[in-house]
Amino acid sequence: MIIIPEYLAIHEPDEKLLEIINKKVFDDKVLYKKKSDFHTIKVVENEVGRFLHYKDTYQAGFINTRVYKGNLPYINYFTIPYLINPDVKNILLIGFGTGKIVNDTEKLFDNLEQVDVVDIEENIFDIAEKYFGFKKSDKVNFILQDGIVYLRENKKKYDLIIVDVASDDGIDDRFLSEEYLKLIKKSLSKSGIFVSNLCSSADFTHKDNTFLRSVLELYRACFNDLLVFKGNESDRVYYKAFFDIDTRVIDITNVIIMSSQQKMTLCGDYSKFKPLGIDIKAYVKDLQDLY
Repeated sequence: MIIIPEYLAIHEPDEKLLEIINKKVFDDKVLYKKKSDFHTIKVVENEVGRFLHYKDTYQAGFINTRVYKGNLPYINYFTIPYLINPDVKNILLIGFGTGKIVNDTEKLFDNLEQVDVVDIEENIFDIAEKYFGFKKSDKVNFILQDGIVYLRENKKKYDLIIVDVASDDGIDDRFLSEEYLKLIKKSLSKSGIFVSNLCSSADFTHKDNTFLRSVLELYRACFNDLLVFKGNESDRVYYKAFFDIDTRVIDITNVIIMSSQQKMTLCGDYSKFKPLGIDIKAYVKDLQDLY
């Protein structure tokens, strides 16, 4: 079953702001198009930037506007684990996108030895290199496989696992199961950190936000410590860059959950993010107190 983000909204949007969004038409120039076993893939360029496009959505890419230049902003939360453990040596990334997060982690973690990248789309690595500036290195190992199949067969231990697997339509509920979290737990080192990208109504504490509550209950049953980030900063950047709107319009936001068996504390070197062009303090401020 696919969890459709729009169905998780609790509050209706402001009609005037919604009208601005609905009227906005982007002049997409198609740079690449290919139909694969899983997607109709396009690389498009418009007045906002260059993007990897599956079906009806921008899955990844780079914004290039006067207000923001960089990756789709929710990806920036994935770099926060550096502030928890700067000594990460082995990373598993399930869901590749443009590869920007891979290159960013190579720059952040001085002692990084290997990044294993798992994706089911065989064309994605060449697309990232040709259209999004991804730089291959000897540290990066590509694995063409379904993420859960890989986790079932995996015998390695990782210091950091990042999963970002939303499809064209939403989130596959296989990635919201107890079995899945147990597979993740099995693949983490003793102090390993698991980063998951989900979504929810932006009203985290509303009584009708049963989806987020059930997800957090599941995670708390599997891990000793959680850090939960609401996508306030990523939404601010997104709406401003794409629509020149200064507020979230649709009542859906990214929920970035960081999980570990060890207590997590944000205390690393913030200056390491400057060469990446990421104002990481703005994203760290989105840490929520849900206990």
